[in-house]
Amino acid sequence: MEVTNLNIKIRKDIKETAEEIFGELGMNMATAINIFLRQSIRENGIPFELRLDQPNRITMDAIEEGRRLAMDTSVKGYTSINELKAALEE
Repeated sequence: MEVTNLNIKIRKDIKETAEEIFGELGMNMATAINIFLRQSIRENGIPFELRLDQPNRITMDAIEEGRRLAMDTSVKGYTSINELKAALEE
């Protein structure tokens, strides 16, 4: 088995806190990172859910605009893709 080095930059306080947690679990930082990388390979992606707690301002504004348009009876609606395409070609 060939090994290689991985050098990363991380805030000192984050590193220290993580080392404390990993130490309590009986492992060092290298072991914890290896676990993360192996699990990423197994799952073919990040091994936990990544999401924003809430949409940003631009997204919230777009959602609100969509809601206003959906409720506005003066806004033209389309019942098929062909109808929409025809309107776009006008």
